Amino acid sequence: MPSHLFADRPAPQPPAHDAVDALIHRARRLRGDVEAVGRNTAVTDEDDPQARWQRALCDLAVQHLDNLDQHLGQLKAGPPAQRSADRDDRVSADGASAGSSANRVGSAEWNLLTDEVSWSEELYEIFGRPPGSPPLSLDDLPSVLFPDDQPKLTSMVTGCLVDGQPMDGEFRIVRPDGQVRTLHMTGEPVLDSEGCTASMWAVLRDVGELRRGEETVSRNRDSARRDEPVERPRHRTATEVQETVLPPWRGSLLLPAGGPPGALDIAAHHLPSAADGLIGGDWYDAMELPDGRTLLSVGDLSGYGLPATSALAMMLGALRGMAVAGIEPGALMGHLDHLLETSARPALGSALCCRFDPATGLLSWAQAGHPAPLLFRDGTGRRLPPPEGALLGAASPVAYEQDEVRLLPGDVLVLHTDGLTRRGDRGAGPEQLLALAHRFAQARDAQECVRGVVEEFGGAERLDDACVLVARIGA
Repeated sequence: MPSHLFADRPAPQPPAHDAVDALIHRARRLRGDVEAVGRNTAVTDEDDPQARWQRALCDLAVQHLDNLDQHLGQLKAGPPAQRSADRDDRVSADGASAGSSANRVGSAEWNLLTDEVSWSEELYEIFGRPPGSPPLSLDDLPSVLFPDDQPKLTSMVTGCLVDGQPMDGEFRIVRPDGQVRTLHMTGEPVLDSEGCTASMWAVLRDVGELRRGEETVSRNRDSARRDEPVERPRHRTATEVQETVLPPWRGSLLLPAGGPPGALDIAAHHLPSAADGLIGGDWYDAMELPDGRTLLSVGDLSGYGLPATSALAMMLGALRGMAVAGIEPGALMGHLDHLLETSARPALGSALCCRFDPATGLLSWAQAGHPAPLLFRDGTGRRLPPPEGALLGAASPVAYEQDEVRLLPGDVLVLHTDGLTRRGDRGAGPEQLLALAHRFAQARDAQECVRGVVEEFGGAERLDDACVLVARIGA
């Protein structure tokens, strides 16, 4: 408990103006930063409960910072007795009237020995009473409160004067003009030299706007929570489907198993979007085929949530089945296109399918509207020229062609979805990925290459999720 004040206490020394000026500057700068966050939030859907809650929080934070700015201004001006009588006519530096009662702070002292009452100018403004009129005594103060709040004030004052307890509570008042204000009151007893209560000192603050802001935040939070029972099971189901469909291996994978000459050291990673609720249809896959060759694929289906992940499960199942059956990548793309076009829920998608033969080092591949593989060799990287291929499900007459390239020991092949290098994501483009050539050349394995990609691109607040798969050809 704070120590009691004494009637013969020395006058407090005003704080250094330079220190207060620095605090005011920092508070106003922070207010500008919070406003910027609020403006960014305002561009989202007006009907989104979570967005409304975020905007309400920003508005409430701005109110608190405005409050802080006003309090620091009063601290800089010094005690009420040091201020000039014409202070009410001044206008603060930001153009707001200094006489506004909203969010103002006033002080009062009630002397129990002389029955004198001292109010600051701000307290007259808060209570809506004319300057120079008699201030309210402790007996008269309850008369301006809501009847329901009067026992609370009586208890606070009694605890302070009789038991020496500090006061801290809120109550509502009705001003002479009929306006209702919510005030927060803190105070302590002032003791004389013999330790008896001589007077009571209090600070009162108008917190009506802050409380209304908090109520707005609470309403929007409750609205967002009411929507959660509907969205959360869908989000959880979509996440479970995605985790079930994507390959279960983590870290590096050696294919074919056993590591024969020319085997692939494979590692992959999924990078989520900045929006937690957006579970997209991005995938990566690697599997050993019955003839000893290796299938590598990445892709991206349109849409989000359960529809996208359900289509993803269908696509990957079909892709793996056809690859095991020995269907060439180009023909495989044509079958996937027909599958998406005729499915119950038509969708668009891009895909890249590669088949690698470790015995010959030959990579056969085809693409459907997808970024081409990047090949890194001897410290430099290049994009492989893509064969013809249109988006899956687009009903395009374009035939899916197939291309081949011979890979050498030590080569690094990078497959990725477009969410990784889309230029809308903080300027990241394919050139930024190619710039990792020197790092790939020094990497010990595919996992280290993936780590370099995640460090380069993982910190960006991407608009879409993304996948990257790295295959390093062994000696």
